Amino acid sequence: MPKEHANWSPYDNNGGTCVAIAGADYCVIAADTRMSTGYSILTRDYSKICKLADKSYMASSGFQADVKALQKVLSSRHLIYQHQHNKQMSCPAMAQLLSNTLYYKRFFPYYAFNVLGGLDSEGKGCVFTYDAVGSYERVGYSAQGSGATLITPFLDNQLKSPSPLLLPAKDAVTPLSEAEAVDLVKTCFSSATERDIYTGDSVEIIILNANGVRRETEQLRKD
Repeated sequence: MPKEHANWSPYDNNGGTCVAIAGADYCVIAADTRMSTGYSILTRDYSKICKLADKSYMASSGFQADVKALQKVLSSRHLIYQHQHNKQMSCPAMAQLLSNTLYYKRFFPYYAFNVLGGLDSEGKGCVFTYDAVGSYERVGYSAQGSGATLITPFLDNQLKSPSPLLLPAKDAVTPLSEAEAVDLVKTCFSSATERDIYTGDSVEIIILNANGVRRETEQLRKD
């Protein structure tokens, strides 16, 4: 192999941070809008949140080319499901589809770190967190991406879920109101932006509840 090709990689990491919080009757999914490579900012206005179904949204960090390919596969499989079943997928069904799609590519994975949020069939908030090869778990909150190591300890401190070993099992939803969860997400991002060069510019927040979907943005520091 020629020496100049020895360090070539099919992957890049475009940075960015995603957070999701599930409540009793709502779900908040948020991601910053900065896309970087190395020490360069490619764009300051890139949405990392994708609508998969009316009650399922996915936020993804990692290699954004792989994220786009993954979104296209999920979109086409959801369309096939709609034609076959004459209804949209529930959020837990979409979570299983995402897991299967990632696991199918486990020998050459999508370099995408996803968090899926939405409402389940009972109207409760649900958040599913993933690794790159499809291992997933339903949780009350999750953070992924370059700022996850900064945000996760803060969320643990504020929202720590009950142990899954407790019996009877408790729901993995947070006790906060919707407004408190949105404020907490904004605090997470403004804090992470101070320490992570790959997180910044602005944060896009999607709020799902029984009344539908609401979108908010909050400006972050630009340097």
